Amino acid sequence: MKVLHVVTLHTPTHDFGGPTRVALNLSRGLRARGVRSAMVALGDGFDGPLPREVDGVPSRLFQARHVLPRFEVSGITSPALLARARRLVRSADVVHVHLMRDLVTLPMALMALQCGRPLVLQTHGMIDPTAKRVAQLVDVLGLRRVLKRADAVLHLTEQERRDTAAVVAPEPMAPAYRLVNGVTPQERRPAAGDRPPTVLYLARVQERKRPQDFVSAVPTVLAKHPDARFVLAGPDTGAMADDMLALARRLGAGHAVEYAGPLDHAAVLERLRGSDVYVLPAVVEPFAVSVLEAMSVGLPVVVTRTGGLSPDVAEAGAGRVVDSRPDADNGPLVGQAVLELLDPAANAEASAAAHALIQRRFTLEAVTETLLGVYREVMAARGLPAAVPAP
Repeated sequence: MKVLHVVTLHTPTHDFGGPTRVALNLSRGLRARGVRSAMVALGDGFDGPLPREVDGVPSRLFQARHVLPRFEVSGITSPALLARARRLVRSADVVHVHLMRDLVTLPMALMALQCGRPLVLQTHGMIDPTAKRVAQLVDVLGLRRVLKRADAVLHLTEQERRDTAAVVAPEPMAPAYRLVNGVTPQERRPAAGDRPPTVLYLARVQERKRPQDFVSAVPTVLAKHPDARFVLAGPDTGAMADDMLALARRLGAGHAVEYAGPLDHAAVLERLRGSDVYVLPAVVEPFAVSVLEAMSVGLPVVVTRTGGLSPDVAEAGAGRVVDSRPDADNGPLVGQAVLELLDPAANAEASAAAHALIQRRFTLEAVTETLLGVYREVMAARGLPAAVPAP
């Protein structure tokens, strides 16, 4: 069986974040089960030829062309990819599209419908009703069609399912299935030892993820732990990192804050293992892979109530859950939560809970098995041969 994962963009600095990481994780999980899973995407920012493999996954990358720069990721495409779309789609038994309103994933989904290939859509919390006129036009031209005619639509949370279904209402959406994100289990991180406390933000540096609340928390923590270090890491697509370093200096904490830039996956795990608390104060975060990866090494997390993983974190005691308001400085709340988790006993307890939570609910193996079950149902509903590996 061959599955083609279609995602918008891959760069050396992982600028597109979650959807690409999920596509790669799922492809690795499927390949471990004997499925020939590959990824197709745009590539950008590479020196020299585009790679033919990413993190062990065969990948067909096409050079990104920025045809509509003001729409950022939604405005990039590749004439070469579109010219080969039919051949790519017809080469697969299942086309799994990580869908957004763009010039890559939507055309590939439409091509899958045209070619009669089984189509699975995964929306990553990116498809909901919108008042933007251009997005509404995209919905009319094709998005609603793929949401109605796909074989399956995957959602992370019930709220995401409702939001996606509302785009096609009052007509029914294609059959919906829940698929959470999963990660590879890791060894639990070592005890901190004698090093200074380290607090980590590791995600795209953008307004929606509220890095300013991470930086605003620094003075609260330094008042009790003057030697603490704060690491801001991740792609910075809008020069926001410079603003965050300037904010730290205004708060008298510039000496304690470092911007590490974008990291590859090995460096991500290294930073997670060398930290004491992970912080993601995002206003909206459907199901952050970065939070899962932090907990996979036993790193306690501080997340907001609006995150899809927050109920699991709270129930397991894997960290702290705080309020987040986009119109307020939430730094003191975040700082207090970090202080609680820097207590050695509390940190050890949350670390064990975080590590156990991943092992119990969010391993890549378990998520892959759920996905294979969806593929089985899709193939059976079409009367196609059951080429999906058995449990």
